[in-house]
Amino acid sequence: MKKALTNFLKFLLFLSVGLVILYWVYQKQNAAYQAECELKGIAAADCSLLQKVLTDFASADYFWLFMVLVCFAISNVSRGIRWNMLLQQLGFQPRLLNAFLTIILGYFANLGLPRVGEVVRAGTMSRYEQIPVEKVMGTVVVDRIIDVISILIVTALALALEFDTLWAFLQENSTLGEKLSANTPLLIGLGLAGVLGLLLLYLFRERMMRTALYQKISGILMGFVEGLQTIRKLDRPFLFVLHSINIWLMYFLMTYVCFFAFEPTAELSATIALVVFVFGGWGIVIPSPGGMGTYHFLATTALGFYGIAGDDGFSWSNISFFTIQIGCNISIGLLALILLPIINRGSDDGTAEKIVPEE
Repeated sequence: MKKALTNFLKFLLFLSVGLVILYWVYQKQNAAYQAECELKGIAAADCSLLQKVLTDFASADYFWLFMVLVCFAISNVSRGIRWNMLLQQLGFQPRLLNAFLTIILGYFANLGLPRVGEVVRAGTMSRYEQIPVEKVMGTVVVDRIIDVISILIVTALALALEFDTLWAFLQENSTLGEKLSANTPLLIGLGLAGVLGLLLLYLFRERMMRTALYQKISGILMGFVEGLQTIRKLDRPFLFVLHSINIWLMYFLMTYVCFFAFEPTAELSATIALVVFVFGGWGIVIPSPGGMGTYHFLATTALGFYGIAGDDGFSWSNISFFTIQIGCNISIGLLALILLPIINRGSDDGTAEKIVPEE
């Protein structure tokens, strides 16, 4: 009961953060939209940014929005194959359908509480494929480590291709460094507190090593290490790399094909899509439900680099965000929630065949 209440409060916290950011972005764009309407002589009563967003969504080309869903599905088939390759190195042969559906279920769970999806994904796969959860979690960690490396590579690529545009943005926001300088005492205090905490952990390490909590964490970490070691043991590393590339290519195409669905962005280039994809991607990384608010702010900001008006950028970010969240994560997530118990009937009661890893 206490754990459920804690998770619910966390959900409310992250949801509130996302909604506050989204509201702030809306208010900022709405003020600019109202000013534009005033210049054009349009009455305030006939100038609603919310109505514009709804109208733009209704007039979007739904063929291209469907293609966003197709790219999403293809990316996660590759992710499922890549994940199974890691699990196979541990001696298990999980079904691709289970891998695919548990990945989607993880995305669905992230909408409720950021980052809980990895735990849900690992626990569900462990339950239905009869694999020790710490081993599954180890491969999930590997999966996420590769994602971090991938987004850094894609960010570097965007920076290399559009350096002048991004550098101009950084110069316009150079006051960030001044703000950090003004908080130097706070940063120093946090640093000292961190050092003190590490020192206390070192001094009391032997006592901690005897606790049940330490033993449990140690067992989980050993599973993580074993998961990390699977990369160098892969039979077909080229195929693993190929699927890793395909995952991120499909992610990029989800942004690019969504450009075609909205008239103001339909003529934008693939390079611009890459920049918007990178900005939006980091917006999703920031802990809020599915990137709510943070995705809108960063995607709208990136589109502004290339002359897309703030109100149109806000409309596109909503079209993209809700297509992915409703059309992909929620719809397919609910389908995964329904299908997993059906296709794995008997797997969670110990009757499923368990494949023993080879020595």
